[in-house]
Amino acid sequence: MPFFPAGTTSITPELAFEKREGRVVYFNGHLPVYTHPAEDLGAFRLYTSQLIVNGTASQRQIVEAFGVPLVTVKRCVKRLREQGAGVFFKPAVRKRGWKLTPEVLTQAQGLLDGGHSVPSISRELGVLKSTLHKAIDDGRLKQSVKKKKAVGVGAR
Repeated sequence: MPFFPAGTTSITPELAFEKREGRVVYFNGHLPVYTHPAEDLGAFRLYTSQLIVNGTASQRQIVEAFGVPLVTVKRCVKRLREQGAGVFFKPAVRKRGWKLTPEVLTQAQGLLDGGHSVPSISRELGVLKSTLHKAIDDGRLKQSVKKKKAVGVGAR
């Protein structure tokens, strides 16, 4: 029967892990076999997926030991099998918006300059209000600041 260092959490009867000094350390019995920074999600997903693919641990054991959703574990195992280990370290692919083309941005800016509201531009151009607001927030569109009327000033 294997024994684990004090403070470890069991994954299987042979495997355990422990978080120490900002790192996660995996043990086979009392021997450390792998380590990664605690915040390195890619390394965690790779190692736990490898345990499953190699038959060393089950998906259920990973879910119970780490408290992660089963669907996430299944997705990671599938990614490892289909795309290899490097998939966990690539930046996420950003989708390019196709609604706000340069032509649509020009139209939207013209309507904003003409005093139209974001909801009315959304309806007219068939673009979500949130998409227009994101474009305003990141500077692709400029929204003029409405001047507030002074109430009661100079009125007689």
